[in-house]
Amino acid sequence: MMLQDLIQYLHRYQVSSALNPEIDSIVMDSRLAKKGSLFFCIQGYTVDGHIYAEEAIRNGAVAIISEKVLDVPVPVIVVPDSKRAMAILADIFYGQPTHKLHLIGITGTNGKTTTTHIIESIFQKHRQKTGMIGTINMKIGDQSFPVKNTTPDALTLQESFHRMVENGVQTVVMEVSSHALHMGRVFGCDFDVAVFTNLTQDHLDYHKTMEEYKFAKSLLFSSLGNAYKLQKPKFAVLNADDAASECYALSTAAQVITYGINNNSDIMATNIEISGKGTKFDLVYDNRVVPIHLQLVGKFSVYNVLAAIAASYVSNIPMETIIKVVEEMKGVPGRFEVIEEGQDYTVIVDYAHTPDSLENVLKTAKQLSRQNITCVVGCGGDRDRAKRPLMAKAAISHAHKVIFTLDNPRTENPARIFADMESGIKGHPYEIIEDRRQAILKAVNEASPGDVILIAGKGHETYQLIGDKVLEFDDRKVAREAIHAKGSS
Repeated sequence: MMLQDLIQYLHRYQVSSALNPEIDSIVMDSRLAKKGSLFFCIQGYTVDGHIYAEEAIRNGAVAIISEKVLDVPVPVIVVPDSKRAMAILADIFYGQPTHKLHLIGITGTNGKTTTTHIIESIFQKHRQKTGMIGTINMKIGDQSFPVKNTTPDALTLQESFHRMVENGVQTVVMEVSSHALHMGRVFGCDFDVAVFTNLTQDHLDYHKTMEEYKFAKSLLFSSLGNAYKLQKPKFAVLNADDAASECYALSTAAQVITYGINNNSDIMATNIEISGKGTKFDLVYDNRVVPIHLQLVGKFSVYNVLAAIAASYVSNIPMETIIKVVEEMKGVPGRFEVIEEGQDYTVIVDYAHTPDSLENVLKTAKQLSRQNITCVVGCGGDRDRAKRPLMAKAAISHAHKVIFTLDNPRTENPARIFADMESGIKGHPYEIIEDRRQAILKAVNEASPGDVILIAGKGHETYQLIGDKVLEFDDRKVAREAIHAKGSS
């Protein structure tokens, strides 16, 4: 595509040159620039992309999108907002791929990953080729690729969607974080179904207040548009048991379908029974009642399943197919994942890293055993400090024994992290073991028959961020090592 043909879609811009080079690729990382690249200078939180313009040119970039005039030997297109311009031009350059896909976006504090995986399985059962983008990975059909963020930047997203279209993908299901919505990473994405799981405290280091956090998530539902297209109908799937859904219903012109347990909704679960073998409930929809037996455990699993059912149902997947899949689902890596090595106690690894999710997982763990529950948990560094005492309180309130340890401290002093956690639980017994491996080993070594150990906070992650280092660390692997070490001692 020629440069002038591409930038004509921008409303406000100034061009430093009448040159019209052919654009073969678009990049925001100067190291990825090559002959024929258009380079976007993006102002980040710690790095200003404008300083890399000359490097991009040395690597072959033939034009630059910038927010200021640059003295370089290629055309510079100066725009008010390079991130917004990148979203627009990436969508155009890659042929507006989401217009050719059925795109389902899922937002909420907890449950996004599990709900995404359930929906993916439902569409695959319906013999559709799927794409998936989320916290754990990105998938195109059966191929898996690593991801840096829960929701990638606009350029990476559009390039990924283009690859999916090229590979025959029909439906894409993706997690949409509040950061991504606020930063405009999903600008240009033509969502067909937007799903809300729940809203509880998290990310207040970024959003500052719960109102700002709630507003950020509303952007997904407003992005469904104001027009009703018969060939591509839009739906908002909302949790009727979460008060934030009222805001999101007002934020969208799309048709709204609700799901829930406590409040009357379009798709409901009643008569819930939870045991160590799974979860039973009656699915109520369209004046029908169908008994469901999940292999997944917990009330939070019921909410995730209901959200997936609703999103699939409005996407015209037969309910018979949907029910078959949800009953066959065995779980998602790092989400209430039971580590089974033949021991006579239960070890569970879960991604729970918010007060609400930790409380929900611990409540479910209580239902699996009448014996003691040990919780090993930490809080991330350089992140929302306000939730730390709440996390500690949730652990103390629902576990018999609590070990506070490091999560991903990043560049923050662990002493301050622990001090924040301790501020919410004065007078309650607990132990601090900074080394996460040692904390897990101690919890396992002290377990008695019938006990439950919950290792929370990292779930599927296979690393630990300490200072500027990324260290190999997997809670599941360490737990297995601890179980075997205890068994052989």
